[in-house]
Amino acid sequence: MIEPNPKADLLRYLQEARNALLWKLDGLSECDVRRPFTPTGTNLLGLVKHVAGVELGYFGDTFGRPFFDKQPPHWWYTEDSEPNSDMWATADESREEIVELYHQAWEHSDSTIAALSLDAIGHVPWWPEDRREVTLHHILVRVTSDTQRHAGHADIVRELIDGSVGHTRGKDDMPPGDQEWWEGHRSRLERVAREVGSG
Repeated sequence: MIEPNPKADLLRYLQEARNALLWKLDGLSECDVRRPFTPTGTNLLGLVKHVAGVELGYFGDTFGRPFFDKQPPHWWYTEDSEPNSDMWATADESREEIVELYHQAWEHSDSTIAALSLDAIGHVPWWPEDRREVTLHHILVRVTSDTQRHAGHADIVRELIDGSVGHTRGKDDMPPGDQEWWEGHRSRLERVAREVGSG
C-alpha cells in the first residue's frame, strides 16, 4: 500500500505549475515575452515576475524566512512601489534576471517547505490582522492554485502569439488535428454561439 505524503503531492503540483508557466517563454523574442495581450496588460514575463514575488512573500516573509534578508529587495517588491509593478518587466529588467529570480524563489520556497511541517504557523504581513495566521498547508494550496491560474493565462497568451499550445513542453495535451481541422472547429463554436445568442 502506498503511504500518503501530502507535502510531496502538493509540491509536485506546484512544480508542475511552475514548469508549465516558465516554458511558455521558450523560443520567443524579447518583444513577445513583454507584449501586453489584454486590456489590463497581461504579458508572459510579467506573469513570471509576479509568481516569483508571490513565492518569495508567502514562503519567505510569512514564515520568518525572508529572501531579501541580506540584500535590499527589488524596487517592485517594496510596499511603496507603483501599482501593478510586479506584473511587467521594465526595459532595465532582463528576461534572464526575472527567470533567475524565479528559480531562486523555487529554491527558497522548497527549503521552507522541507524545513517546516504542514501545520507550521506563519503570519501573512499584508493580510488583515484577524486573518494573518496561516499554516504551511494553507499557503501551499494557495500558491499552487495561484500559479496554476497564471499558467492558464500564459497558455492563452502564448497561443495568441504563435499558436503554441499544451501543458508541458513536448506534450500538447490537445486532440489531434491540423490547422484546417482547428479552423473548422473554431468556426463551428462561433456558429453555435451566434445561434444561441440570437435565439
